[in-house]
Amino acid sequence: MAKRIQLLLNKDVSKLGRYGEIVEVAPGYARNYLIPNQLAVQTTPGIMKQVERRKAKEAERQAKIKKEAEDRKKALESVGRFKIAKQLGEGDAIFGTVTDREMSEAILAATGQDLDRRGITVPAIDKLGIYKVQVKVHPEVIAEVEVHVTPL
Repeated sequence: MAKRIQLLLNKDVSKLGRYGEIVEVAPGYARNYLIPNQLAVQTTPGIMKQVERRKAKEAERQAKIKKEAEDRKKALESVGRFKIAKQLGEGDAIFGTVTDREMSEAILAATGQDLDRRGITVPAIDKLGIYKVQVKVHPEVIAEVEVHVTPL
């Protein structure tokens, strides 16, 4: 059985890896397809050092982004409660429901933070009251805020 060789991918290759990744493949696959089509280059110690530096920079950048997300979470939670006014029906029931779009607009008005509405998880709200809403500011950082539904 032949040894496998390491290559650095120059482009995304389906079912193999993404740009900048180091992969191990069979020598024939590398020699006959990946290298001639300039999809990959064979690794050398210099290339390995470059990859490590790139990974370190990327990790540093991700840590900075996460720190900023933690700060945004603190800012959201320090506001405490957001108000949304809805038209009132019978027995404290509201017409319609509170949507993630309305919640995003309330957060923007109160804090100035423009959040993606798809990251806001609003429970089923059909009556007046105070409800907990989860706001995803980063894949690893979720803030929990309160929304106070009041009559219009």
